[in-house]
Amino acid sequence: MTYIANTCPPAPRRTSLISGISARLAVWKQRRALKALNDSALEDIGLTRRQANNEARRTFWDAPDTWRC
Repeated sequence: MTYIANTCPPAPRRTSLISGISARLAVWKQRRALKALNDSALEDIGLTRRQANNEARRTFWDAPDTWRC
């Protein structure tokens, strides 16, 4: 039996303007929530206050396409 592996990356998904905006809005909300966490909660997820603040300062469009919101 022969197995053929597809080595080509999948074609990028085309998103609508509304879904793109809502995804970026979700990123913004998640970063605001991260900034609002107390030090104990940040420790639970393995982040320092500095790392959380650095992430919160990033712009809402600065998110990898692989993120799922």
